[in-house]
Amino acid sequence: MSTLVAEVISTGRLDLVPLRVGHAEEMAPVLSDPGLHTFTGGAPDTPEALRSRYRRLTAGSPDPDVSWLNWVIRLRDASCLTGTVQATVTSGGHGTVAEVAWVVGTPWQGRGIAGEAARGLVDWLGQRSVHTVLAHIHPGHRASAGVAAAAGLVPTDLRHEGEIRWYRSIERPERPERPER
Repeated sequence: MSTLVAEVISTGRLDLVPLRVGHAEEMAPVLSDPGLHTFTGGAPDTPEALRSRYRRLTAGSPDPDVSWLNWVIRLRDASCLTGTVQATVTSGGHGTVAEVAWVVGTPWQGRGIAGEAARGLVDWLGQRSVHTVLAHIHPGHRASAGVAAAAGLVPTDLRHEGEIRWYRSIERPERPERPER
């Protein structure tokens, strides 16, 4: 697999902008609600801790067979950051797989931003070499399950660290045969 690189992804209302260390200052207040950690654990990062984390993420995976792709979600009309989406892309015996995740700050929840961002991300991945998209969602997190469903993922019977594995296979359109001359 060649390493994928995050590019700007535009949807109806959003721009998914490749993550930069400089986003930490604006993102710290977006991610500051402790309620965002109800299902994932932990606590909100300080701007300094977020900068450090973003530095590690933007440096990329040390494994050449893994691509770390991270975006901030910009609500175009308000020109503000509202959350993040990410994909960890790996190659294996069953093709290229992307494990995706999202988070939208509390003030912007309930507006369809996460679903729109997740659909944009999954569509973008589908235009690349990705064959399978996975997400892991806490069984009690109905909002996140709705986001996964909006992006075309379906729940499976598999669990990973107590979370439900959601799955989507990306169909590749067959190339038309070239007419003989």
